[in-house]
Amino acid sequence: MKIGELSRRTSVSERSLRYYEQKHMLASDRTPGGHRDYAEAAVDRVILIQQLLAAGLSGDKIASVLPCMRDHDGGPAETATPWLVEQLKGERARIDHSIKDLHYTREILDEVIATAEG
Repeated sequence: MKIGELSRRTSVSERSLRYYEQKHMLASDRTPGGHRDYAEAAVDRVILIQQLLAAGLSGDKIASVLPCMRDHDGGPAETATPWLVEQLKGERARIDHSIKDLHYTREILDEVIATAEG
Protein backbone atom coordinates (compact mmCIF):
# COMPACT_ATOMS: atom_id res chain seq x y z
CA MET A 1 0.00 0.00 0.00
CA LYS A 2 1.13 3.56 -0.58
CA ILE A 3 2.07 5.92 2.21
CA GLY A 4 -1.19 7.87 1.92
CA GLU A 5 -3.27 4.73 2.47
CA LEU A 6 -1.14 3.68 5.45
CA SER A 7 -1.55 7.17 6.85
CA ARG A 8 -5.34 7.04 6.47
CA ARG A 9 -5.64 3.54 7.93
CA THR A 10 -3.54 4.34 11.00
CA SER A 11 -4.40 8.04 11.48
CA VAL A 12 -0.67 8.77 11.50
CA SER A 13 0.74 11.54 9.33
CA GLU A 14 2.85 10.74 6.31
CA ARG A 15 5.61 12.80 7.90
CA SER A 16 5.56 10.55 10.98
CA LEU A 17 5.61 7.43 8.82
CA ARG A 18 8.71 8.73 7.03
CA TYR A 19 10.28 9.43 10.42
CA TYR A 20 9.53 5.88 11.58
CA GLU A 21 11.23 4.60 8.48
CA GLN A 22 14.23 6.87 9.02
CA LYS A 23 14.53 5.51 12.57
CA HIS A 24 14.30 1.91 11.27
CA MET A 25 11.02 1.27 13.06
CA LEU A 26 9.13 0.72 9.82
CA ALA A 27 10.19 -0.68 6.45
CA SER A 28 8.88 -0.31 2.94
CA ASP A 29 9.76 -1.53 -0.48
CA ARG A 30 10.08 0.87 -3.39
CA THR A 31 8.09 0.82 -6.59
CA PRO A 32 9.95 1.20 -9.90
CA GLY A 33 8.95 4.86 -9.71
CA GLY A 34 10.60 5.21 -6.27
CA HIS A 35 7.40 5.44 -4.21
CA ARG A 36 7.10 3.68 -0.89
CA ASP A 37 5.13 0.44 -0.89
CA TYR A 38 4.15 -0.98 2.51
CA ALA A 39 3.07 -4.52 3.32
CA GLU A 40 -0.26 -5.11 5.06
CA ALA A 41 1.65 -5.86 8.31
CA ALA A 42 2.76 -2.20 8.37
CA VAL A 43 -0.66 -1.22 9.75
CA ASP A 44 -0.13 -3.32 12.89
CA ARG A 45 3.49 -2.14 13.16
CA VAL A 46 2.45 1.54 13.08
CA ILE A 47 -0.26 0.93 15.69
CA LEU A 48 2.33 -0.78 17.90
CA ILE A 49 4.75 2.13 17.45
CA GLN A 50 1.99 4.55 18.44
CA GLN A 51 1.23 2.53 21.58
CA LEU A 52 4.90 2.49 22.58
CA LEU A 53 5.20 6.23 21.95
CA ALA A 54 2.08 6.82 24.06
CA ALA A 55 3.74 4.83 26.85
CA GLY A 56 6.57 7.35 26.75
CA LEU A 57 9.27 5.38 24.95
CA SER A 58 11.54 7.37 22.66
CA GLY A 59 11.90 6.60 18.96
CA ASP A 60 15.40 5.27 19.52
CA LYS A 61 14.23 2.98 22.33
CA ILE A 62 11.35 1.73 20.20
CA ALA A 63 13.73 1.01 17.34
CA SER A 64 15.76 -1.12 19.77
CA VAL A 65 12.71 -2.96 21.06
CA LEU A 66 10.86 -3.75 17.84
CA PRO A 67 13.23 -6.44 16.58
CA CYS A 68 12.65 -8.31 19.85
CA MET A 69 8.89 -8.35 19.38
CA ARG A 70 7.08 -10.97 17.34
CA ASP A 71 5.19 -9.50 14.38
CA HIS A 72 1.65 -10.56 13.57
CA ASP A 73 3.05 -12.40 10.56
CA GLY A 74 4.60 -14.89 12.98
CA GLY A 75 8.19 -14.03 12.11
CA PRO A 76 10.80 -14.88 14.73
CA ALA A 77 11.84 -12.26 17.23
CA GLU A 78 15.45 -11.51 18.06
CA THR A 79 16.69 -12.10 21.58
CA ALA A 80 16.93 -8.93 23.66
CA THR A 81 20.33 -8.07 25.06
CA PRO A 82 20.73 -7.83 28.85
CA TRP A 83 21.25 -4.07 28.42
CA LEU A 84 17.94 -3.73 26.55
CA VAL A 85 16.10 -5.79 29.16
CA GLU A 86 17.41 -3.45 31.87
CA GLN A 87 16.38 -0.42 29.82
CA LEU A 88 12.88 -1.84 29.43
CA LYS A 89 12.64 -2.59 33.15
CA GLY A 90 13.56 1.04 33.77
CA GLU A 91 10.83 2.16 31.39
CA ARG A 92 8.33 -0.09 33.17
CA ALA A 93 9.36 1.38 36.54
CA ARG A 94 8.91 4.90 35.13
CA ILE A 95 5.42 4.01 33.88
CA ASP A 96 4.54 2.41 37.23
CA HIS A 97 5.59 5.64 38.97
CA SER A 98 3.46 7.69 36.58
CA ILE A 99 0.46 5.45 37.26
CA LYS A 100 0.96 5.88 41.01
CA ASP A 101 1.11 9.66 40.59
CA LEU A 102 -2.06 9.63 38.48
CA HIS A 103 -3.92 7.55 41.09
CA TYR A 104 -2.90 10.06 43.77
CA THR A 105 -4.00 12.98 41.60
CA ARG A 106 -7.36 11.28 40.99
CA GLU A 107 -7.85 10.79 44.73
CA ILE A 108 -7.24 14.49 45.32
CA LEU A 109 -9.66 15.38 42.53
CA ASP A 110 -12.28 13.03 44.01
CA GLU A 111 -11.91 14.85 47.36
CA VAL A 112 -12.34 18.23 45.66
CA ILE A 113 -15.44 16.98 43.83
CA ALA A 114 -16.91 15.55 47.03
CA THR A 115 -16.28 18.84 48.85
CA ALA A 116 -17.79 20.85 45.98
CA GLU A 117 -20.88 18.67 45.90
CA GLY A 118 -21.21 19.30 49.60
